[in-house]
Amino acid sequence: MTSLTVSGRVAEVLSSYVSDVFGVMGNGNVYFLDAAEQQGLRFTAVRHEGAAIAAADAYYRASGRLAAGTTTYGPGYTNALTALAEAVQAQIPVVLVTGDAPTSGARPWDVDQAAIAAGLGATTFTVTRDEAGAVTRQAVEYALTRRTAVVLAIPYDLAALETADEELPEPTAAQVTDDGGTNLARIARLLAGARRPLILAGRGAHLAGAGQELRELADRVGALTTGTALALNLLNGEGYLGVAGGFGTDTAAGLMGEADVVLVAGASLSPFTMRFGRLLSPDAIVVQIDTAVEPTHPRVDLFVRADAKAAASRLLSLVDGEATAGPWRAEAARRLAFGPGHAAGSAETVDGRLDPRALASALDALLPERRTVVQDGGHFIGWAPMYWNIPRPQDLVMVGTAFQSIGLGLASAVGAARALEDGRTLVLASGDGGFLMGLSDLEPLIGAARSAIVVIYNDAAYGAEIHQYGSQGLTEKPMLIPEVDFSGVARALGAESAVIRSIEDLSGLQDWIDAGANGTFVADCRITSTVRAPWLTEWMKASKAVALSAEI
Repeated sequence: MTSLTVSGRVAEVLSSYVSDVFGVMGNGNVYFLDAAEQQGLRFTAVRHEGAAIAAADAYYRASGRLAAGTTTYGPGYTNALTALAEAVQAQIPVVLVTGDAPTSGARPWDVDQAAIAAGLGATTFTVTRDEAGAVTRQAVEYALTRRTAVVLAIPYDLAALETADEELPEPTAAQVTDDGGTNLARIARLLAGARRPLILAGRGAHLAGAGQELRELADRVGALTTGTALALNLLNGEGYLGVAGGFGTDTAAGLMGEADVVLVAGASLSPFTMRFGRLLSPDAIVVQIDTAVEPTHPRVDLFVRADAKAAASRLLSLVDGEATAGPWRAEAARRLAFGPGHAAGSAETVDGRLDPRALASALDALLPERRTVVQDGGHFIGWAPMYWNIPRPQDLVMVGTAFQSIGLGLASAVGAARALEDGRTLVLASGDGGFLMGLSDLEPLIGAARSAIVVIYNDAAYGAEIHQYGSQGLTEKPMLIPEVDFSGVARALGAESAVIRSIEDLSGLQDWIDAGANGTFVADCRITSTVRAPWLTEWMKASKAVALSAEI
């Protein structure tokens, strides 16, 4: 290796893993950003440090490729903490390159950044002058192997100093590839003997590339299939029930509840997926295949630590016979065809604003077919996975759900926009509250996106709180937001836009799509707060039940 500065060595090693860096420049990372440019890394400037991590997070979710975020030390670092916590809890590999206190000791304005990161569950790797490259590689390999966010800290007084030469081995991120061994024989017997088998896939199955094997296995044993929201349509085909959990239909959930053997591949079985304990029959045998070290839910009866793709391939060799539709699939097809689906919504509401369900259906009909959907958090969060066609698991990017945060949507859209390379249109769905939190990053999105549509569900309120707490009689004053003209703001920043008060008002968006869908279009949709999402109703009932049991 040639002689480089500490920042240069960090950038050099990172360049063997990443092509994109997102961030805000400051004293603590200015030398790193200069070195990153010299290494040919593409830097996308965002306007809030939290966006640096959220964008890198979404970049990975949309592409499967690692990205880095960067901030300065101190306030730049602390501004990034919510997005960092989200990446940790969502198990997304992200590297935050940040400045840090000098090796001579903390200055009056420095904080203990490593301790703060540890409180969020993130490990900090601090480079030294002699091992800048080795520490950088260790940090990245840790992020990839553990599927988590890490902090890579460059002490301020070392950033521009010359570093020692290092001979580094080629990168080798370890992964679990075991197929589960002899335990799979028992699973094969359970599936073969089941009358109503169900295969439930999660993001882990998607990341393992196990979709084809799991679909073939389902065909072999006549199983119905479903997936979490983060594995949407991974197992799409004959017998597919759609998404499991609160975003699914009651008809599909009823069928899942009748399964006698459930194979869970790469899914943690969160409370939302499990419909707060009501999704599966208490008599069902639940088998989990996951790279976690132990079962992730108490309902799991048999756990196998294995790679989902390798395990599914092995199960195919263990299950005899040809693919069969079977009576279970025939019964499911009949009930899905005639059972109730998602509510269509109404053309008229009490307050004269748009019904979000009718709006979502209308949008699905006109949005470009090749779409990648990014979701902020909020009451509206279910309308896209419920009503829009989202072709592949990587086409639904939901940053914020793991940490239950809002306001990361715009930042996530910047990262996803940079990740898209196949002509897809990025579609961001956001509420007005979250959009206002991240408003500073509308300008970077407009600059980064080849084709982007922003749908704002603007109910002039924090909708989830209106339904959860306003309905209990609590004052709604803190829950209300003055109705903002997002369309005017968007046009001022260079986007095309329209206020949508009726389905007919979508004609402007349709014209923009027909003209090539180039640039960014912001649809400021004025929706009613009188329609409560079914997933929120389910959550409220579950929360009430827990509260009542605690009182007894």
